[in-house]
Amino acid sequence: MATNVLVIQADQFRADCLGVAGNRDVRTPHLDRLAADGVRYRDAYAPFPVCTPSRYSLLSGLHVRQHGGWTNHCTLAPGVETFPRALRGVGYRTAAVGKMHFTPTYLDVGYDHLALAEQHGPGRYDDDYHRELAAAGLAPVTDLVDQEHEFRASAPQSYWDSYGAGRSNLPPQWHSTTWIGERARRELANWTDDGPNLLHVSFIKPHHPFDPPDGWDDAYDPDALTPLPGWTDTIPTADRGHRREYFDYEPLDLPRLRRVMAHYYATITHLDHEVGRLLDLLAERGLYDDTLIVFTADHGEYLGFHHLLLKDGPMYDPIVKVPLLVKFPGRHRAGETSTALVSLIDIAPTVLSTCGLRQAAPLPGNDLTDPAPGHDCVFAEDRRHGVAGMARTGEYKLLWSDVAGEALFDLTADPHELTNVVDDPVHGEALRRLRETVARWALFDATPPTYLDHDAPRRPSVTGGRAARRELFAHAVAEQPHTSC
Repeated sequence: MATNVLVIQADQFRADCLGVAGNRDVRTPHLDRLAADGVRYRDAYAPFPVCTPSRYSLLSGLHVRQHGGWTNHCTLAPGVETFPRALRGVGYRTAAVGKMHFTPTYLDVGYDHLALAEQHGPGRYDDDYHRELAAAGLAPVTDLVDQEHEFRASAPQSYWDSYGAGRSNLPPQWHSTTWIGERARRELANWTDDGPNLLHVSFIKPHHPFDPPDGWDDAYDPDALTPLPGWTDTIPTADRGHRREYFDYEPLDLPRLRRVMAHYYATITHLDHEVGRLLDLLAERGLYDDTLIVFTADHGEYLGFHHLLLKDGPMYDPIVKVPLLVKFPGRHRAGETSTALVSLIDIAPTVLSTCGLRQAAPLPGNDLTDPAPGHDCVFAEDRRHGVAGMARTGEYKLLWSDVAGEALFDLTADPHELTNVVDDPVHGEALRRLRETVARWALFDATPPTYLDHDAPRRPSVTGGRAARRELFAHAVAEQPHTSC
């Protein structure tokens, strides 16, 4: 019988915000259970700390410099194979639920059916979730104020003071996490016993705003929370150029940070609850043991690291490191913690291998069904503030940027990346080796420009009424001031 595949993805999920990762404050019992049945990869990295580029890398198994999706407003180029398309080609029933962040919104990357819940850009006015919200006379005011420039410009002072942390204005049953979880269960309920099936579930949370719904927002006492490793009382000199990115981080103090953490953790625990319901449904149907299940995120979150929040800044570990849990069919390697360096580009070859498919063309990622050591070096790129990159081994990290220059960190002595040793001759040999590694990696493909095609092939949608929904949501924001923060 063919292997079923369930890929569960979060957005902006810091890798150490799991109980199984040693975090004593956050509660993630269902993800911890998944880790106990599979492999937790302690050192997994995103190839780009931004939603769409990272998602295209997960789907294709390619670095961003290979697939050309450099921004959140881009299209996966024609001819780029994806694991959903490969599985569909051999008879899999393929579906995706939640946030995909494609352009066009219903881009065909290999999913027969899409039930979308987007957050930013035109997708939120095209998708199923916001269409249903509008039909119910509801508007996601908290999210609109945080995400849409036209509304954020007039946000109340409480929004800025709280860094967007507060209760969602939506009823719990209409919160995106609940909606995505419910739609995903509908898809799992339609799985046939003989398969084969692929479902990709992608949650918007814990991406900002940090807005759990009523009933979840008070799950954590801010005063009881401990700042995560890497918190500094002030912004380090090297990072002061990032003090005003999405917010002004200078006023961030421990009480504000703990409030953000409480709401961030609450969105994670809410998400964990929905993941648990998916796992339970698979178990009830007798499909859990033989399903390949992957849990990961598109990128991380600073959450106080170097006195910063969100993801706009240098590619320090909290934003490029991601959670990665893989439960193989038959619970093979159950309970294992791998210290191998791995990347989201490893997911596509792993899915293909587990499902018995050959790669259409050689991929740079590794097949994680092989327990051998991972990459000697993992790479990430960024194009938001000039051309920037990261190369990370087990001992060192090299950051480079045409704006900020180079930074080298000795991760053994300096795990929180506070001391740049790029000019220290003691580390000269490590710097030389990393530069050579980067040069070889950057040469394997010419760097394509951002690919964008609004008329690319897409799956059918029944959205309609984009202008009407936009008008309804704008009216709701004007009539209902953002007070949840």
